[in-house]
Amino acid sequence: MNKNIQLNKLSLNLATSLLAIILIVFILYITQTVVVPILFSVIVAVMVFPLAKILERIGFNRTFSTIISLILASAFFSGLSYVIVLQVVEIAKDAAMIVTKLEVLYKESLNWVTKTFNISQSELLDNALVELKEAFSTISKYAMTFFQSFGSVLTSFILIPIFAFFFLYYRDFFKSFFLKVFKSTPREKVEDTLNKMYEALQNYMVGQLTVMFIVAILNTIGLYILGIDHAWFFGVLASLLMILPYVGIAIGSIFPAIFALATMDSPYYALGVVGWFQVVQFLEGNFITPNIVGSKVSLNPMVSMLAIILGGMLFGFAGFILALPLAALLKVIFDSIPQLEAFGYLLGDPEIENKKMEEVENKNNLEEEEESSELINSDDSTTN
Repeated sequence: MNKNIQLNKLSLNLATSLLAIILIVFILYITQTVVVPILFSVIVAVMVFPLAKILERIGFNRTFSTIISLILASAFFSGLSYVIVLQVVEIAKDAAMIVTKLEVLYKESLNWVTKTFNISQSELLDNALVELKEAFSTISKYAMTFFQSFGSVLTSFILIPIFAFFFLYYRDFFKSFFLKVFKSTPREKVEDTLNKMYEALQNYMVGQLTVMFIVAILNTIGLYILGIDHAWFFGVLASLLMILPYVGIAIGSIFPAIFALATMDSPYYALGVVGWFQVVQFLEGNFITPNIVGSKVSLNPMVSMLAIILGGMLFGFAGFILALPLAALLKVIFDSIPQLEAFGYLLGDPEIENKKMEEVENKNNLEEEEESSELINSDDSTTN
């Protein structure tokens, strides 16, 4: 009888949890026009908070410090965007020459395929058209979702600095709110969790920006060695595309490779570009990111990929960017709740999580040894 009651309670709790998750996801999906800017504004607030804190320590009031910090951050990103646009305009001047060269390459490639594989051009073109139609149909579906989400982010872009200002200015108020929500939990525990969430988000973003900077330098060096024009532009562009985890550098290699095909006298330069970017991606994935970001934010690679896929399904383009920071925050939350600690372990990197468990076990063993030695000493003193 008791077993049946326990099973019924377990089933009820599981069903309630699943319904709650479905409801939360549904609400996030239908309110993404507002939720996405809020999430981005949290990231912006975390990024500029150290600067605002420095200005406050100097003697400026919170309003002035917050506004100046956001203006400086906006000026930096606006300046970067302006420089990139100037380079795009510069490259666009050679658009006619690039298109002409690509047409010649296309015709030469078509002739080579027809002669090598003994296929008529009409048959080849018919098959290519069928494949292109199918590919275009698939791509257009994803592109529609992509641009709809991207457009909503751009439309509400003005909301991001406004929300970021409120998060920075009223940070003590929001902290008090969380303390009231979790008033049954010890204050130190809530404050520690909030601090860990802030550190996880800041460490991830600072680490990611550092990785982007290193990758931009490596990309640019390789393109300079190959003699590709606008090397720094293509190098920086590919590093900025790393906001799309795992595929950013690969996508970024397409643009300089096409440019190399159109402007250089041999297709081997384009192969060199792709090859170099693959080397950079290998270094980034196996050495740079694990040592810079991974040492601060430990996320399971499989869970990270699932988070990116689910983020893209939920928020489109914005979801790809927000997925990993949100996963890092979820890990901190799960780690701080005993009932959800196992899920925090699942989200973490196996090696790092196992090391943590070993450290906890060693600490517990040491405490037990100390307690037993104290008991022995107390028994000895009692006997004496």
